[in-house]
Amino acid sequence: MREGTPTVHDQAGELRRIVQTRRKIIKGLSGLRSIAVLSGKGGVGKSNIAVNLAMAFASSGKRVVLLDADLGMANVDLLCGISPKYTLAHLVKGQRTVEDVLVSLENGVLLLPGGPGVQELAELDDDAQSLLIDKLSVLEGVADILLIDTGAGIHKNTLSFGVAADMTVLITTPEPTSIRDAYGVLKTLAINTGSKIDVTLVVNMAASHSEGREVAERIQMAANQFLSLSVPFGGTVLLDESVGKAVRMRTPFFLASPSCQASMDIAEIAANLASMDDETEPPTGRGVKSFFFRLARNLGLGG
Repeated sequence: MREGTPTVHDQAGELRRIVQTRRKIIKGLSGLRSIAVLSGKGGVGKSNIAVNLAMAFASSGKRVVLLDADLGMANVDLLCGISPKYTLAHLVKGQRTVEDVLVSLENGVLLLPGGPGVQELAELDDDAQSLLIDKLSVLEGVADILLIDTGAGIHKNTLSFGVAADMTVLITTPEPTSIRDAYGVLKTLAINTGSKIDVTLVVNMAASHSEGREVAERIQMAANQFLSLSVPFGGTVLLDESVGKAVRMRTPFFLASPSCQASMDIAEIAANLASMDDETEPPTGRGVKSFFFRLARNLGLGG
């Protein structure tokens, strides 16, 4: 844990204070937006994009909870230089409260470590699921955005987050294998939703913005022609040595090098996502409860 980081006890006390002071606005509020970050393959910088998007959203005034839901290769903690003591599994088992599990990151972002608790959520009976989701609804009072870092690929649990979220951000790079696998994710999502899903494409590690746009256009054309799916382009993050340096420092590059090209690109993408038309709501509406009920129902989706 980074030197000077508050103890878990201190963090929990501060989080309880935040929740209590904001609890009044929970009543009647269902505007929290859930955004799942997916990729077709590993190694495309998905988690790094998710972490730095969270920081960029927070810098623009949004309250963000970042859910680390990558069951196989969870590394948000490494990218942020923290060591969570508890995960969603402790909440599922009734061992800890939401405030105990949440971890304060820099820039005001709150991290909800998922771990095995994500799968355990699906294994609860209906009454236990409802009780847990009621507990999670406290997030409604402390966040405007629930940003979910998922696993890579087309595993059924990964796709469940994409189907459950209000918006999905799909990360690819210009590499042919990455483009192919990103299209594979789009195809599977389209099949499972009847092409009724909000997916935005982001190209990472491109040599230029024009290259990023060319990659996006290729995927957009194929998705439109063969999947009847319109895929907006959220933007490009260029190759930047500051990113690797920040990873080694275990600090989000948006905070370590706010003026580097990658940070400027992430800020633009966050602004694009925030400004995108979100009038089309999921059938059961927005908000924490709606997201987790959809997630619990969709876990086990055929891949």
